[in-house]
Amino acid sequence: MPLHIIRNDISRVSADAIVNTANPQVAVGAGVDQTIYEAAGWPQLLAEREKIGPMEPGQAAATPAFALDAKYIIHTVGPVWQGGDFGEREAVASCYRQSLKLAGDLECESIAFPLISTGTYGFPKDEALRIAIDEISAFLFTHDMTVYMVVYDREAFVISSKAFSDIRSYIEERDVKQRRYYDRRRRRRADFGSLYRREEPVEYSISLDKDLTDVSMSEEPEPVDMSDEALDYLANFVPSEDEPPLPEPPKASTICASAPIPLEKKKRTGFFKKDRQSLDELLDHNTETFQQMLFRLIDRKGLTDPEVYKKANIDRKLFSKIRSNENYVPSKKTALALAVALELNMDETIDLLQRAGLALSPSSRFDLIVGYCINHKIYNIFEINTYLFEYEEPLLVG
Repeated sequence: MPLHIIRNDISRVSADAIVNTANPQVAVGAGVDQTIYEAAGWPQLLAEREKIGPMEPGQAAATPAFALDAKYIIHTVGPVWQGGDFGEREAVASCYRQSLKLAGDLECESIAFPLISTGTYGFPKDEALRIAIDEISAFLFTHDMTVYMVVYDREAFVISSKAFSDIRSYIEERDVKQRRYYDRRRRRRADFGSLYRREEPVEYSISLDKDLTDVSMSEEPEPVDMSDEALDYLANFVPSEDEPPLPEPPKASTICASAPIPLEKKKRTGFFKKDRQSLDELLDHNTETFQQMLFRLIDRKGLTDPEVYKKANIDRKLFSKIRSNENYVPSKKTALALAVALELNMDETIDLLQRAGLALSPSSRFDLIVGYCINHKIYNIFEINTYLFEYEEPLLVG
């Protein structure tokens, strides 16, 4: 059932149906069309293509797959990009819609798509991907089928949308904050480490003014060379009643002369800030397992099981396993996929993860990307997976 984005040569993918971006005329085109003809067997496939005849943009038709690891080749004709004012978007949407419908009529359980019309036909990749996601997700909401979006190389999948730019800035900003945070921690440890762990005495020095009444710590520990008179004075000094005694030097076990003294403890804030829950709410659900909280949230939002597992891009069998096992412990990918399907905010997502002993990490790009999408209310899991794929991170699948 789920949608997978994979990097491969589409002629090498194993699926019931392989989609070919066909030439509108009975001829072998360039790119994906030529690759599929060569892999399937040129003469046999061309003979079957002749039986179909010329095709219009947006149409789809099927032939046997011959030497491919598939049952069928679904031929569909994408439009040539002419600026978007000649029905190109509608034609691309029809390519996906008609191909999926034909695969369903042929009782296929899986289908593999290229990114239609983005090669020599020049359709903008980000728009083509958006259309593909919309059409495939709409189909999967009412059908059970495994769909593969096949990308030949990284260059073919470079998306230049604002969302990618924002995510990149978000990750870089968090990387900077994290480095600063740990730099501060390292500096504090260097400064105060000796305060708590130094076993040897700490050397410190004092400086005396001319009348030997003012004593102050020097900034850097260094040996003191005092005259015999000064040493005798210190050894025999007895303060009078109205003369304050000389200040006692600090103990080596409690302070290092070169270390700054912290005046107050600052409150730390995490990268994924979690607002306080009410005490009553916390106590009401303090013994919930992941499974119990999940289905409480599903009931609260008025959703059905199929709506949730389809939106989460997970298999029905896996969801049934979660439903039947009160102590089920999911992977982080599955837990986050379900959080996205339920459109949870960040507080609820963190709470759900904690029920499974999981957490979001500021040092994980995967966690940062999913966290960005949740914070910005991006709950289309197929769209989130395109961002994860672009950054070469695992996808949210069950």
